[in-house]
Amino acid sequence: MAVELNHTIVHARDKQASAEFLANIMGLEVGPPMGPFVPVQTANGVTLDFATTDQEKITPQHYAFLVSEEDFDAIFGRVKEAGLAYCADPYGKQPGEINHNHGGRGVYFPDPDGHYLEILTSPYGSGS
Repeated sequence: MAVELNHTIVHARDKQASAEFLANIMGLEVGPPMGPFVPVQTANGVTLDFATTDQEKITPQHYAFLVSEEDFDAIFGRVKEAGLAYCADPYGKQPGEINHNHGGRGVYFPDPDGHYLEILTSPYGSGS
């Protein structure tokens, strides 16, 4: 049996603004609203469906995106251009750095709602 992740819901204070943030940083497009959601689809067909929540505090989630070396450069350029804090590790102990884990490059940065976004060029367990 083949099991694939199809979509996930991302809670946000403003679903449209958060979807646009992700799409702009990643070089993706915001899809048309679908019911209460604003979707952003990745190249492998997984959709992040942004939903506005009235929760006072949003529980931060982690979303990791496997990208090419060329896309890493473009995305990381937009992260720096936007003045976003970034770090080489998920705990924020290496601020202002990228990592070279698994034979590639990776970096973590926050979205406007405090979710942790990660871009990496080699999947975990690959490379050295």
